[in-house]
Amino acid sequence: MPTVRELNTAPNLMGLFGKAALAEVRKHDQPKRGLPDTEYLRSNVKVDRANLANYDRVCGFRQSDELPATYPHILSFPLQAKLMSDDDFPFGMVGIVHVANRITQLRPVRATEPLSLRVHARNLRPHDKGNQFDVVSEALVDGEVVWTDVSTYLRRGRPSGPASAPEPEPGDTPSPAAPLPPPDAVWHVGDDFGRRYASVSGDHNPIHLHPLSARLFGFKRAIVHGMWSKAHTLAAFEGRLPAGFTIDVRFKLPIMLPSKVALRSAATADGGWRFDLRNERNGKPHLEGTITPVPRVP
Repeated sequence: MPTVRELNTAPNLMGLFGKAALAEVRKHDQPKRGLPDTEYLRSNVKVDRANLANYDRVCGFRQSDELPATYPHILSFPLQAKLMSDDDFPFGMVGIVHVANRITQLRPVRATEPLSLRVHARNLRPHDKGNQFDVVSEALVDGEVVWTDVSTYLRRGRPSGPASAPEPEPGDTPSPAAPLPPPDAVWHVGDDFGRRYASVSGDHNPIHLHPLSARLFGFKRAIVHGMWSKAHTLAAFEGRLPAGFTIDVRFKLPIMLPSKVALRSAATADGGWRFDLRNERNGKPHLEGTITPVPRVP
């Protein structure tokens, strides 16, 4: 049974990032210790309508009373950060890379519905570049799960065992073989997009804010958040999505700011989509994924 820790307010992300930076000096990765059995829970979470409107503008969604499927991620991310910054977590949070994200919306969620959020980690496994694990977030309305997010993270370093897995994991799915058609759209991603997304998500990681702070972490320029690129891609499919669906993406090369990126997509036989996001100039991949309808439960 998990150890459930209930929080009355959202953890302060700036404080957690500061704690993580200090802990990096003294904390050594201990993958053999395994992931903690902690589950963080926060009840009666109400959507800030002003923040939602700003999020819609930054990510390209239409103004609506329904939450974009990516929006609960920013509500649950402080709980993810709290979990990963705890002393019993086997990896330091600084340097962890978000490599894949799978969101399932079982039905549209309205901004007026109070949510319960719960977060836990699972499935630590070796990777050829280190170790991977999943952080699972769920949103519930009146005790019913309406939304699930599986964020796959990579901590680079020495693998804890043979770099193989018996079954494919989120983020390990091979790319579709068939080529996608020419771009549907080309977007200019301005040099302030990292700061703009940070203002609505609360994720003020220095790699997203300014070239100087990004250079401290090995980037030539600031990079935009991967979840911004996923959200902006999802916004391009508004009006063509079923009530329930899964959007599964793998993050590839980061989007340096500023950049121009091209979205390509194709419909699939099951009524969904496959897509990718590439650098408009050289074609290098930033993101690829699928949208799959979720059948209605009788």
